[in-house]
Amino acid sequence: MSTLAHTMMTAARSADSGLAGPGELDRYPYAERPGVDRVGIPSWDGTDPELGRVGRRAAGSRGRGLHGQLVQQLGQMIVSGDLGADRPLVPEEIGQRFEVSRTVVRETLRVLEAKGLVSARPNVGTRVRPVSDWNLLDPDIIEWRAFGPQRDDQRRELSELRWTIEPLAARLAAGHGRDDVQQRLGDMVELMGHAMAQGDALTFSRADAEFHSLLIQVAGNRMLEHLSGIVTAALQVSGGPATGCDRPGESTLVHHARLVDALAAGDGGAAETAMRQLLTVHPEVERVVPAPREH
Repeated sequence: MSTLAHTMMTAARSADSGLAGPGELDRYPYAERPGVDRVGIPSWDGTDPELGRVGRRAAGSRGRGLHGQLVQQLGQMIVSGDLGADRPLVPEEIGQRFEVSRTVVRETLRVLEAKGLVSARPNVGTRVRPVSDWNLLDPDIIEWRAFGPQRDDQRRELSELRWTIEPLAARLAAGHGRDDVQQRLGDMVELMGHAMAQGDALTFSRADAEFHSLLIQVAGNRMLEHLSGIVTAALQVSGGPATGCDRPGESTLVHHARLVDALAAGDGGAAETAMRQLLTVHPEVERVVPAPREH
């Protein structure tokens, strides 16, 4: 998530629910005025009728509050194609459709604009932007794409990106040996082993995500560290990671353990090889990149 979006969402969370109280001027009217036709406001045909009231949409909101739920809802609709490129987004229509205040709508559109999903221009209004303008590295957009019609492309692209990022991070991390980091990585492997034995997919996934994120953060490269959120998002979307870790087996644990051993020995080449082997456990990834050669 971009810094701007994170800041805006943090501010929104602190502002209660965002609904205007009785008698406040910030609330959109629910009823149409008699004899007045609504012109130029797009319909929301084809959308789930149950989406009409954001307050009822608890699923997927992750406790973000009313503002966060609307960001989720509109973001998913844009990414799924329900709201196509160049589609006008009229704040009054959004407020009435989802029964939220001007403040909630305004802040939601600002967050979506920070993600590259919409643009607001004087005398033009707010419109949906084409895919080429989206911040595809934003964790929210990664998640929305993973649950939409682009899910297959998203998994493939994440696999390709991880193949680019993580082997290099593993090689670099081998040169930054720290006892506390080594211990933590070892703990995560042990925890994954226990979780696999117990059939606890959630604990396994969380430990795996922390393992990979920590590895990137200790690589000593600030730009790679900035990308750690992408890997974490990749490991969490679609019910599991985009590598063989979504169907954990003994080979998955072996490759993690070999990686930890290589880091402890300060062997960058072995660490890189172990990571490449880990990323090619899943047949889906093997179609993206060749398996590493054995030396």
